[in-house]
Amino acid sequence: MWGNMRKLAIGATLSGALALTGLAVPAASAAGTPDLKFSGVTVNHGKPIVAGTEKALTVPVSYTLTRPKDLVIDQNKTVQAVILYRGTLKSVDNDLDPSAPPVCETTATTDTTVTESCTEKITVAPEEAFYEAADATTWKAAGLYAHSDGSVSDDYLHSENDVTAWGNLASVQVRRAARVTVNAAPEPAVKGRTLTVKGQLTRANWETGRYSGYQGQTVLLQFKADGGSYRNVKAITSGTRGALSTTVKATRSGNYRFVFTGTATTAAKTSAGDHVTVK
Repeated sequence: MWGNMRKLAIGATLSGALALTGLAVPAASAAGTPDLKFSGVTVNHGKPIVAGTEKALTVPVSYTLTRPKDLVIDQNKTVQAVILYRGTLKSVDNDLDPSAPPVCETTATTDTTVTESCTEKITVAPEEAFYEAADATTWKAAGLYAHSDGSVSDDYLHSENDVTAWGNLASVQVRRAARVTVNAAPEPAVKGRTLTVKGQLTRANWETGRYSGYQGQTVLLQFKADGGSYRNVKAITSGTRGALSTTVKATRSGNYRFVFTGTATTAAKTSAGDHVTVK
């Protein structure tokens, strides 16, 4: 089952959750809802998910699950997991699901319950997971329980499926990855003369699958003299197509770099340093 995950609709309540037996799954009835409790959900170690346009990411998820002692979860016909979603469970705009079953270890038992510590991994391929700029926002975690039963042959199909989800268990920020370049010229520079420092600030554009210029953003120019440490020189604003350009007076040899501190939708990024020898 875990190798056959795909998008599906569960009535009007959930979209893009776990696929059961490859069939669309109807909404679960309240009578069949198991007594499960998901707690302590942590996504990506509490850090934002930063995605570019190509490189796949592995997002770790950990949580505690408390279930009835007599409920068998075989991760085949009966499964549980944590998924990530944007929007609400009533109207899901996008979602991310684990591609393998969680690994759970029993930590406590009572006469009626079992408590387990669970971990799972969600693989995020940007070109498949994110579709628009709106995906760079706060996502939520939902605990999911699903049960499937039935039989299939060449001439007969019968399927009974129940799905229950508990939403808003935790949150995680999804942000676009940024890139920053820098080039200081002329090299070498004459002491006291004007030095021009240029570069570009771009960020992942999930709609085009490329990096696009990020205009109107504050970027810091920093300088580190040979043998010293970086310090702020000035703040500038990125222009058309994310262009960065400013001038400084050449005083001593060292490295120049641009620092973008990030926004609510785009991750921070620091360029490599460009060394200039001053004579």
